[in-house]
Amino acid sequence: MTEAPDVDELAPPTRTLMGPGPSEVHPRVLRAMATPLVGHLDPSFVDVMSEVQELLRYVFRTDNQWTLPISGTGSAAMEAAVANLVEPGDTVLVPANGYFGDRMASMVDRAGGDAVRVDAPWGEPLDTADVADAFDEHQPDVFGFVHAETSTGVLQPDVPELTSIAHEHDALVIADTVTSLGGVELRVDEWGIDAAYSAGQKCLSCPPGASPLTLNDRAMEKVLARESDVRSWYLDLSMLEGYWGEDRSYHHTAPITNVYALRESLRLVAEEGIEERWARHRDVAGTLVDGLADLGLERYADEDYWLPSLNTVRVPGGVDDSEIIDHLLEEFDLEVAAGLGDLSGEVLRIGCMGHSARPKNVHYLLSAMEETLDHLGA
Repeated sequence: MTEAPDVDELAPPTRTLMGPGPSEVHPRVLRAMATPLVGHLDPSFVDVMSEVQELLRYVFRTDNQWTLPISGTGSAAMEAAVANLVEPGDTVLVPANGYFGDRMASMVDRAGGDAVRVDAPWGEPLDTADVADAFDEHQPDVFGFVHAETSTGVLQPDVPELTSIAHEHDALVIADTVTSLGGVELRVDEWGIDAAYSAGQKCLSCPPGASPLTLNDRAMEKVLARESDVRSWYLDLSMLEGYWGEDRSYHHTAPITNVYALRESLRLVAEEGIEERWARHRDVAGTLVDGLADLGLERYADEDYWLPSLNTVRVPGGVDDSEIIDHLLEEFDLEVAAGLGDLSGEVLRIGCMGHSARPKNVHYLLSAMEETLDHLGA
């Protein structure tokens, strides 16, 4: 038998997190995670569950009964939405304009559905006319779109028009709001979104591990009327509703500390006010993109569909994106990220989310970026 490993006490570096997530966590959220653990069916935790659900309804701008945090990261919430609302044989219209549209298509395939694409170039939103044409051609049962595409920095406009097209064809709408919830305008009920999923570690500034999901009655009716079991036992909403619904019956052990953290992060949103929070993200990110432009870094996404919470800029000629990223991390303890998929090596992705969306962070990033570009001769 091997000897016990000699591992030092954990001492991670203190970073300024300005990448695509996780964002910086508010000290109040960290304190909430240090509070005593209770059982996942303890009466005090049942009260916490109800509070989290009510706070999530406020942030999603919905009255949906079926609003809860999924135990897992944003990809778990995405899979919960897709796996429950897509039955084998269903046709699902998904976007082709970013990395996370591709991930949605992969999950549709795994759920036994047939994923068909509505085309749009990377870096541009879906066009409503193209969506209407795709509906006429494919007659999908479900339409999924990415409200805030983390890989391109594009915010999808005209959401009510898209949902209207889907509902005219009796299709359900799933919205990826991973990088928009709590950071940019999102109105689930008013915009006619049937199901939306998100993550805690982006604009909510919560450690990953408890990810918001909301479904309206129409979407939940499909889940409860399925002819086949959901292929994931863990994410089966017909069973999860027993735990997060009125009965509070055992399904699995919830990540209690993560739920504490999510509750506190949502309290911070409510205290600030959701519309004031949207305005803060836009104002602070506006300072960021203006400062990056002054440094000669060209914005990738057009201003008409700019995503304040995730800003993409083109990598300047003559340098490699990894050189910029590594220098910022090594010299300034500052995190930004490279492009994904089709934009790998082409853009830098700079987050401005939640607790990270502060003037102090933006000014630090701009000064660090200026020194880095000078150092690299860009």
